Amino acid sequence: MEVILNKDMQPLGFRDDIVNVKPGFGRNFLIPKGIASLATPSAKKVHAENLKQKAVKDAKLKDEATALATKLEALTVKVSAKVGESGKIFGSVGNIQVADAINTQGFTLDRKALKIIGGNPKTTGAYEVEIKLHREVEAKVNFEVVGE
Repeated sequence: MEVILNKDMQPLGFRDDIVNVKPGFGRNFLIPKGIASLATPSAKKVHAENLKQKAVKDAKLKDEATALATKLEALTVKVSAKVGESGKIFGSVGNIQVADAINTQGFTLDRKALKIIGGNPKTTGAYEVEIKLHREVEAKVNFEVVGE
């Protein structure tokens, strides 16, 4: 059964993708919850026309995301955390602290778009975070955890 995704759904795909799913999953879960709609021939034609119109807007958004990625990759951020005598952090530094540190530099990022490479840091030092700005654009930002 073919369906058109109305929302991003992580093992299936992104919004506006046409995917094959099992009929029960499509009719009992995806369509009633509004995550997908049935891909009939007429719906596919309308979908193709909508994609043509969105392509121009998407190209502009991708260019903006690429420009933002180049600015972010040149940035090095310092995140302060409470540290014990051995250099170990009380707790760990997460996406929220890193996003707040980047946002104080004049950017507006959603913390859900960040993924700290190697897991949340528990000691002071230099780390790297991956930021998903667009479907096809990712930026890697270096940050340093320093003691208060």
